[in-house]
This record gives sequence, structure tokens and C-alpha cells, in this order.
Amino acid sequence: MTSLQLLVIDDEPAIRQVVTSVLRKAGYTVDQASDGESAMERLSRGDVDIAVCDIKLPGLSGIELLRQVRTVNVDTAFIMMTAFASVDTAIEAIKAGAADYMIKPLNNDELLHRLTKVADLRGLRAENRVLRRLVLGVNKEVFSFNSPAMREMEHMAAKVAHTNSTVLITGESGTGKGVVARLIHQQSSRADGAFIPVNCGAIPENLVESEFFGHTKGAFTGADKARKGLFLEADKGTIFLDEIGELPLALQVKLLHVIEQKEVRPVGEEVTRPVDVRIITATNRDLAEMVAQGKFREDLYFRLSVFHIHVPPLRERRQDLPALLKFMLQRNTRHMSDRQEITFDPGVETLLLNYEWPGNVREMENVIDRAIILADGNRITMADLPTQITKVDQSAALLGDNLQTSGTLREQMRRYEVALILRTIEETGGDRRAAAQKLNIGLSSLYRKLEELGGQPLPEEDHAGKEARQE
Repeated sequence: MTSLQLLVIDDEPAIRQVVTSVLRKAGYTVDQASDGESAMERLSRGDVDIAVCDIKLPGLSGIELLRQVRTVNVDTAFIMMTAFASVDTAIEAIKAGAADYMIKPLNNDELLHRLTKVADLRGLRAENRVLRRLVLGVNKEVFSFNSPAMREMEHMAAKVAHTNSTVLITGESGTGKGVVARLIHQQSSRADGAFIPVNCGAIPENLVESEFFGHTKGAFTGADKARKGLFLEADKGTIFLDEIGELPLALQVKLLHVIEQKEVRPVGEEVTRPVDVRIITATNRDLAEMVAQGKFREDLYFRLSVFHIHVPPLRERRQDLPALLKFMLQRNTRHMSDRQEITFDPGVETLLLNYEWPGNVREMENVIDRAIILADGNRITMADLPTQITKVDQSAALLGDNLQTSGTLREQMRRYEVALILRTIEETGGDRRAAAQKLNIGLSSLYRKLEELGGQPLPEEDHAGKEARQE
């Protein structure tokens, strides 16, 4: 089935019926009009994609109708028909804005071929409009993951890509859920179709329905022209609904209908239109908990989570950090700077590798972009990093002093161990026993390693810690 809405305009009932029958058998949604005036009334609603229109009509001619349609800003493509072949007539039709021109009697196969060409052209233009509106860009630079968790995620994405299953992607903010969605689309049979990302939390609640499903001209205040809607724009492709947990309950019902019936109804329209679209959703919220609280429909949750992919945060896949930092630095340097190459100062990369990255990949990208802008010459120094990374506490200072690339590997590893122990002691409020348990080492081992500090001041030891040391 195709989602295109067609209008056949001819004053001869037999021709209208034959053409309409051919088009409906081909999967199109088709309406009819017998004259220019009734056609204008139908076209003014703004939801007709292509009109197959006779040039010779009673009253308002086909070419006059086309000109009037253009003056009211209705974007319907016209294929003109005539029983009287004339070069002048063809030129006049094309000048008026017709997409194509055919001679009666129509050849059914040729008509369908011409429609496909016009539809493809409209689809390309529509996708380009959406891409510009949503400020999209296909990132051809691909990062190869090292961590087992992300390699498993890539494996799962590749498996589900070749199906039409809905996919739910979960993970903290900034983990790259949108990248995973695009990866699924690019590996699917829909890769040549549109990929339309939508931030459900960024659309005002009163506009979500018209943004999703489109609207006719005059459907509500401010609807000065018809709009196709993002689902129809994504026809034969993929729509990615990010922050799906922000979708209002009323729209959840309508989204469920789209999934089950594979059709949409634009605001102000009385009939539905078929749509063939793959739905991928993402959220950083616990949808199961939202279902329990009555904030998310259970039936929709089950429909969306047919295949679930979780993207772990950066702190749980530190194997990816070294390569990811270098990848972002090289890529973003090319995009943002005229400098050929920028590198990290000694100690900076170590600091970045040991940072927790609570904002995940998005935070890393922001930090790298900022550092590239601030860097003097071709090196990023500590001064180019934001304060949340460079703020000095006792363990961070120790990390900065002890993780220099000096000394033997054994010496550097010992200094790193001590620094890590100090940081863990601070995180446990000075409770050395809790720190040892968190690090999965014996309490005596923890104290032995602390003795290697060689007179450095230690975090305040609580009473329980002193007692444990005496054991």
C-alpha cells in the first residue's frame, strides 16, 4: 500500500471510474471530482498529493484550476490529461506548473509509471524539507566499540535491523540512543527511505497530533496550509521517537492505533491514510514504572518493547574511553578547526579517562568541542577543561601527581592503586572497611597500600576505621 492521496478530475464519468479503479488496485487512496469548482474545493484542504486532471473541463479549465491551486499555496502535483495532442497545450500546462502531461486514451501501465516518477520526486523533496527542518546530518564516520557490552548491543541492533519490529532503546541521557536508532535504520531494508527523528518532549502538547499525523488547511487556528505530518514523511522509512515517555496519554492511544492499523488520520480529515513506517523509540525513563503509576499505557508499552536494546553508560564501558576520546578529538577537530591536528597535553588524557562522565557521550563531545575552541596551538591543556573535571580534591590531586608516565610500569600501577583507594575512602565517608569491601580487597591489604603514600596526609579516619586497623 502507498500513503499517497490522489484526486482524479474529469467530466466524463466513465473515464473517472476507469482511472480511479486502476489507481485503487495499485494501492492508492483516490477521490474524484467532475469539474474544476468541486476539484478546487477538495484540493483546498491541502492533503491531495497528486491530481490526475483533464485540461478540458466545464467552467474552470484544468490549467486555470492548476493556476488557482498555486495561488492559494497548495502543494499538489498535477498530471494533466488531454484528448487533443498539441505542443502549445503541453507547454502551457508545464508553464502553469504541471509535473507531467499525458494523451488520452491513457495507457494504464504508463499512467502508473508516471505516477511513480512524480511520487518519487515529491518524496525526495519532502524528505529534504524535513531534514532541513530537523537539522539532520548523516554521520558517515563510524566508531568501533571495544567493550563487550557495546559489541553485544551492535550485534542485537544488526539482528533486529532486518525485521520490521518496533524497537525500544533505553539508557541514560547522552549515551547515544539516537546513534543506535540510526544504525538500525541504515542496516535495514528501509535504508533508502527517510530517517525522521522526533523529540517528543520538545513539541508543545497541543501540537503533537498535527506534527505526528499532519493536518488539513484550516483545521485549527494558524493552520494556513496543509501539512503532511512526520509519520507520512517517514513512509517507507523509519521514524525515531526519542523521549517517548514524554508523550501525552491521549497521543499514546493514537500511536497505538498507528502501530496496529498502519494508518493515520490528519487533524481535520475525515478519512485515514495508510502508512508504512518502522517505529523506533527511546527513553531514559523507566516505562514499566510509569505503567505502574498510570502515566504510560501498558498496551502501548508492550507494543513498543517487542525488542529492547539497552545502551550502558560510559562508566560501565571504560574499555571504549581511550579510543572514543581520540575519535572525537580527531573528528571534531576536522569539523571545527582549521588546525591539522590537536593532541592532549600529558596528564589531560589520563584525567579524562578517569572522569565518571555523568553526561555520557554528549558530555564528552561538549568537553572536547570546548577544549578545541580554547586550545592555544595544537595541544589541549588542563586549563582548557571545564571545572567539573579539573576540580581538585585530595584523591584527584594524587591522581594528577602519581599518574604521570614516569617510572616503571610497576611503580605507576602502585601509585594508581593508592589514588583509587583514597578516592574510594572519600566516597565512603572515611569508612576504610566499607572502602575495602567496595574495592573487593582485604582491610589489611588496603592499609598496606596506604602505607605506600610515604607521609602524604590521609582522609580523616572514623572511629570504626581506627578500630578496624587495630584488629
